[in-house]
Amino acid sequence: MVPLSILDLSPVPEGSDAGQALRNSRDLARHAEALGYSRFWMAEHHNMPGIASAATAVALAHVAAGTSTIKLGAGGIMLPNHAPLLIAEQFGTLAALHPGRIELGLGRAPGTDQRTAHAMRRNLASDADAFPQDVVELLSYFRPAEPDQAVQAVPGAGLEVPVWILGSSTFGAQLAAALGLPYAFASHFAPAQLHQAVQVYRTRFRPSERLAEPRVMLGVNVFAADSDEEARLLFTSLQQAFVRLRTGRPGKLPPPKPGYGESLDPYARSMLENALACSVVGGPDTVRKGLEELAARTGADEFMVTAQIWDHQARLRSFEILAGLW
Repeated sequence: MVPLSILDLSPVPEGSDAGQALRNSRDLARHAEALGYSRFWMAEHHNMPGIASAATAVALAHVAAGTSTIKLGAGGIMLPNHAPLLIAEQFGTLAALHPGRIELGLGRAPGTDQRTAHAMRRNLASDADAFPQDVVELLSYFRPAEPDQAVQAVPGAGLEVPVWILGSSTFGAQLAAALGLPYAFASHFAPAQLHQAVQVYRTRFRPSERLAEPRVMLGVNVFAADSDEEARLLFTSLQQAFVRLRTGRPGKLPPPKPGYGESLDPYARSMLENALACSVVGGPDTVRKGLEELAARTGADEFMVTAQIWDHQARLRSFEILAGLW
């Protein structure tokens, strides 16, 4: 079986707030640890009322304090928003506090709109095209410090925090291959170039001191319930949130809405079918068959599963069902 991990966006449901969302994230991480999931990642997004993990390193510290063995990381940190040294210090601090458990996924998108990106950076002088150089600089801060090294990450130097490259195109695939790093593809919301990117990564991979062979992790939306009908109803929360986001109306995660899919116009329905193509929704048998087919079709080394489910107990149940059948 392909190993399973969890990507948590710390969803803020309608009727709740960010504090409860972050407490739910820690509860889910404890749940995942007990169920045997490989890793638990949180993602950096900004100016999105429905996502509470904007301060990703802080959110991970909260989760780490409530768990003991599961690997924790960012899926990911949007590096153009930050100086590489600061990220090395943040994740070096986490690694110093929780040895052997912290890892770092890096992306080059802003994780928000341009106006918010300007508010974060004050200017847009940081260039997404400089992402490869920023990654190399960040990697250097995790190596043991040289005797005459003028700038060091403290904590961070010598901790060798595992680093992944994230992406939804061939750009990230080429970079991960050139640097000999593991690659995580955002197929859970941008699957269009999935097969092309994975092929590029695998064929161009160059072994490094960090990784001897290519390793691909794919994002997958998995909504599991006791029946197909119940799972499809839970899935409507993500469908609603996605339509609102793509039409400039982001908000908190809405509750399930019976008949939502049938009420959509052809454009919205087509958009969801394309963007959420890597989704497995159903009861145990349906989910097992769906993941087996996806594993066979993509050759993925690992699945990073995510589920934007409005009710926290239903979300816990979804991951419990998945762990039990996989």
